[in-house]
Amino acid sequence: MEERTRRKVRVGVVVSDARDKTVTVEVPVSFKHPRYDKVVRRSTKFHAHDESNDANVGDTVRIMETKPLSKQKRWRVVEVLERAR
Repeated sequence: MEERTRRKVRVGVVVSDARDKTVTVEVPVSFKHPRYDKVVRRSTKFHAHDESNDANVGDTVRIMETKPLSKQKRWRVVEVLERAR
C-alpha cells in the first residue's frame, strides 16, 4: 500500500460518459501569472477508467493515476464525490 500513496490524485467534473467504462474528466487549474500577478484559469481533460459505469455527466469525481489502460487512459475513477442535479 506504500506505493499507492505516491500516485497523483485529482478532482474534476465529468464532461463526457459516451464510451463504455470510460469518462472524460475536466480538472480546473488556477495559478498566479509570474509576471502580471493575475490569476490564470486553465483546465485539463483526462480520460479515466470507470469499471461500473457509475459516473454521469456533471458529477464531481476523484481520479487517481494508474498504469496505462489504453492509448489515452492513464487514470481511474476512485469515487463519485457529488452527483449532478
